[in-house]
Amino acid sequence: MRMKLENRKQASCPGTHLIKTPELCVKICPTCGRDVEIFSDENQSTCETCGTIVYQHITSCIQWCSHARECLGEDTYQKLTKKD
Repeated sequence: MRMKLENRKQASCPGTHLIKTPELCVKICPTCGRDVEIFSDENQSTCETCGTIVYQHITSCIQWCSHARECLGEDTYQKLTKKD
């Protein structure tokens, strides 16, 4: 089992790309319509204009892969699975 996990890490799991190398996304605030910047590894951001919390739906391997916690690291895993 350990060998298989090491091979997975070396192959660079494609499900973690946007988590390990975040990209800036722009969402529209549902309250005031302004642009809200949010990185692909974040669950939410706050609109600087009106204070509304804008959520980002993250669909990734953390929802189905049994190795996600180990692959991402405990801190990142906890951050992304935290219920706000």
